[in-house]
Amino acid sequence: MSAATVTPSPAAAKAVDSPIPLRAHLRHTGALVRRNLLWIRQDPESMFDAVLFPVVFTLLFVYVFGGSIGQSLGGGQQAYVQYVVPGLMAMMGMNMAQGVGTGFNQDFNSGVMDRFRSLPIGRGSVLFAKIAVELMRMLFATVVLLVVALLVGFDITDWAGLLASIGLSAVFGSALMWVFLTLGVVMKSAQSVQAMGFLVLMPLQFGSSIFAPTSSMPGWLRAFTDYNPLSALADAARGLMIGGPVAHDLWVTLGWSAALTAVMAPVAVHKFRTKH
Repeated sequence: MSAATVTPSPAAAKAVDSPIPLRAHLRHTGALVRRNLLWIRQDPESMFDAVLFPVVFTLLFVYVFGGSIGQSLGGGQQAYVQYVVPGLMAMMGMNMAQGVGTGFNQDFNSGVMDRFRSLPIGRGSVLFAKIAVELMRMLFATVVLLVVALLVGFDITDWAGLLASIGLSAVFGSALMWVFLTLGVVMKSAQSVQAMGFLVLMPLQFGSSIFAPTSSMPGWLRAFTDYNPLSALADAARGLMIGGPVAHDLWVTLGWSAALTAVMAPVAVHKFRTKH
């Protein structure tokens, strides 16, 4: 497809700006989801992150840090496997969210989004289709993570809790995707989106309870982890999967998800509509 900007005709622009029924929105979203899945089929390398991230992170943290941190948990490497896998599941949605921002930016720079905006389709359908496909990629990455986790000794004791944890991670991940869709629109290049994502996500990842308990952290960092939504998500996943308190962390995670969606979804749609 040509990267040249497509200027819609007055008739097309009028059709795009006119109200679109809900059924048409759903049909447009389904067609765009199919388009994105076909693109993945033609470019399987785009799935490398969904395959390699869970494998690399699981093996790295279990075999490099599992022994020492596991001892502090009172059970060695096996105890650390039970601790870190729910945290890594919580992290999958965050990693996939960053990918949706870079992919969205690349579509803009290649002219694909200009073509979409010249068609009489709902503007929100383009964004919802992106999120739907990224959620599918996140679920695939989660399956890969669980397979690797089982191979290194993870014990699934509550299947209902496992499914609930996956659903909670998907809810938070989809909320975070609105942030990165906005970045994908406003940043000038995919490299800029990646750099901004790195600056935001690295402190959230390592300043949380995903990889290690927070009890040994200094007071100022522990205060940060108390308000870090990733800590709440990881702790809720642990409670659901291996037992422990759940209610507080569950409501904190759902609250963050609702707030991010309520604030960032309208911003992302507006920026998409008005980008020149």
